[in-house]
Amino acid sequence: MKVVSFLITIFLISISAISQTNTPKEFLGYELGERFTRHHKVIEYFQHIAQTNKNVKLIKYGETYEKRPLYLAVITSQKNFEKLENLRLNHLKTAGVIEGSATNDIPITWLSYNVHGNEAVSTEVAIKTLYTLVDSTNKDAKKWLENTIVIIDPCINPDGRDRYVNWYNQYQNSPYNINPDSKEHHEPWPGGRANHYLFDLNRDWAWATQIESQSRLVEYNKWMPNVHVDFHEQGVNKPYYFAPAAEPYHEVITDFQREFQVTIGKNHAKYFDKNGWLYFTKERFDLLYPSYGDTYPTYNGAIGMTYEQGGSGRAGLGIRTSEGGLLTLKDRIAHHYTTGLSTIEVSSLHAEKLKKEFASYFKNAIQHPKGKYKSYVVKGNNDIDKLSSLKKFLDRHQIKYGTAKTTKTVKGFSYLDNSTKTTKLSNKDLVINTNQSKSNLINVLFEPQVKLKDSVTYDITAWSLPYARGLKAYALSNTVAINKVENITVNGEVSGATKPYAYLSKWNNIADATFLGYLLKQKIKVRFSTLPFTIEGKEYAAGSLIVTRTGNEKLGDNFDKIVRRAAKKFNRNLNAVTSGMVTKGKDFGSSTVRYLKAPKVALLSGRGVSSLGFGEIWHFFEQQIKYPVTVLDTEYFNSVNLNKYKVLILPNGLYKKTLGKEKLVELKKWIQNGGRLIAIDRALGIFADSEEFSLSKYKDEDEKKEKEKEEKELKEKLELEAYDNLERKSISNLITGSIFKVTMDNTHPLGFGYDNSYHTLRLNSNHYAYLKKGTNVSVIKSKTDLVSGFAGGNALKNIDKSLVFGVEKMGKGAVIYLADNPLFRGFWENGKLIFCNAVFMVGQ
Repeated sequence: MKVVSFLITIFLISISAISQTNTPKEFLGYELGERFTRHHKVIEYFQHIAQTNKNVKLIKYGETYEKRPLYLAVITSQKNFEKLENLRLNHLKTAGVIEGSATNDIPITWLSYNVHGNEAVSTEVAIKTLYTLVDSTNKDAKKWLENTIVIIDPCINPDGRDRYVNWYNQYQNSPYNINPDSKEHHEPWPGGRANHYLFDLNRDWAWATQIESQSRLVEYNKWMPNVHVDFHEQGVNKPYYFAPAAEPYHEVITDFQREFQVTIGKNHAKYFDKNGWLYFTKERFDLLYPSYGDTYPTYNGAIGMTYEQGGSGRAGLGIRTSEGGLLTLKDRIAHHYTTGLSTIEVSSLHAEKLKKEFASYFKNAIQHPKGKYKSYVVKGNNDIDKLSSLKKFLDRHQIKYGTAKTTKTVKGFSYLDNSTKTTKLSNKDLVINTNQSKSNLINVLFEPQVKLKDSVTYDITAWSLPYARGLKAYALSNTVAINKVENITVNGEVSGATKPYAYLSKWNNIADATFLGYLLKQKIKVRFSTLPFTIEGKEYAAGSLIVTRTGNEKLGDNFDKIVRRAAKKFNRNLNAVTSGMVTKGKDFGSSTVRYLKAPKVALLSGRGVSSLGFGEIWHFFEQQIKYPVTVLDTEYFNSVNLNKYKVLILPNGLYKKTLGKEKLVELKKWIQNGGRLIAIDRALGIFADSEEFSLSKYKDEDEKKEKEKEEKELKEKLELEAYDNLERKSISNLITGSIFKVTMDNTHPLGFGYDNSYHTLRLNSNHYAYLKKGTNVSVIKSKTDLVSGFAGGNALKNIDKSLVFGVEKMGKGAVIYLADNPLFRGFWENGKLIFCNAVFMVGQ
């Protein structure tokens, strides 16, 4: 009996130990704010909380590029937790995401931390907030969870955060040094803000180019929160920012979404006032660009908000501010912790209102969609790869679509012509009607022109998907009857001879470049036609790939196996022809059919280079076209033997320190010997200022004098402007991400695969004159080429006769000038082929 009693006692003790929830200090061994917590310890603590609390569910929703796990914690009362799945499904029914009537629904508040890695306080706050919500002694938290579900993402960007934390832990003083001059307050390039590929994940919610964003959206659409908060940090000397947001608000944002931000803001203010903490609202952070952590949830029916704490990567564990005060990590934790709990509190206090308005939002979206346009028609004669890519994008956001049921003629806004036109519908046309739950998101992503109530905005002002993706499309004022869409994919079939003379493939999409890159890596010799041709009744445009048996004899039967395997792998439809004689154009032995030598590519990184610009290209090579690239650094660039490389890419950046006069002369010799230099965005500046290259900001000396005179007069005018109006007046000199319809010379290799026009995203007001010694492949002829977005009046005066893309031949090589970034944030899909042409086609 004593033995049984002893065993029962041991069992009860063990059960008690298992259910014991440790505080963060007990688990980690230090107080939050005494040091930064590495990601693996954060996850271990979240796992500990989930294991010791029956009302917490931990969901692993993905992994980063560096294989760090991504987790969500779902917390509610025990009573709610027992029917959590039923509550989730009812919530989705309320949103119209799934069919059925909701019988029981409670609001969901989602707290997202550390989207920017070096804004590292957020994850520490997530730890503290999670513990508070499961703390059995916290009566407030218990009450809130009775009518709310809380979701915590402790770290959206673990790769960036650990990059920062590991650096800081290595270089911090002991004890920490509050002097802003100390090394611990100066991150080296590229810093910890961005993810592995140096993408800003807070600009990637809608575009979902990164694995973290793609994984998160799957879970987001499973829960569709009523309230979403994105926790950030700003400069050391800034106080705290919380909602309501600044203007401009997008017009689809509802009155309730505006009003509830004020409700939440007033609750925050109550606590901040009590503690004497400084804060501001209604400034700087607007609700317009759709790919933020506040706007994307807003356009999906939530109250989406950004909270900004002063600090960021410079603050470390503690720093002296410009006012002489001390800002510590513990201070930063306290502020974010307060607004986080305040948000949950408000959600609980107004749970019934949130439920009612959430249901109303989606009911109106379905029955009374906002906006001028009620449907968007993407023509079925677009390239099938573009249609397939769009379909994947729509599926990711759970946007419904179909094919046109009717073949009638309709009138609508033509994106290609930038005017109202008629078009005959086809049963192959893809139709996105706005009478659905994602109505507002659809309008924001597709509308041709964003309405701006205030031109002072935080980001780009144009992004419409038909422009960004190069789609022939129409916006209609009426809905269109639709059928269910059949699969839109390329099957990867090879038609024609079994042992052909050559395999032929189109060239008008990044998918074709991925296929090409694979063949080149497999040592397959590939040719391309510089002129259109017709063979066996099929027409091929300039740039089409020609894979002849001649030149690949060493591969024997493996030649056919490799090519056919590649066609299947990359879903390319190939035509296997039995002859090199064409019915129209030039035969395959003509000098107009060029051998495409696999280029060895080098990409410059390091100080002076935009980390985001570099990351876009790095990701493009490794994750999109999967073609090898060697990353060089500005620290040792001068000692690199460039003769080992055929292509050198200079991302957006400032290169005066890296490319001095002597280095530019050396670079010119490398180009003359056959090198191809690709310069992007601000990288063009170093060449415009050099006598070694023909690129110039001005057509001639007269134009230079005239422009300099105008700039001087404008500067003098601003000197007399009232101080509080300076910002608004100065934006007349800016172009903040606007779309222009520009020319495209598709007979030049840089323009292969395009029509004779192109929609470019212009991110600045830089002006480069037409090339006198080279080819002006794409240009802005006049300010009337602006089709969408804001461009200041003074900037537009300077836009006439401006180079967009050009090529300057130098000896055996060439310089490719890309004044606009065709890979911007990875979402400007229609620019990617231009970059592929620059890498593979130009100069061959």
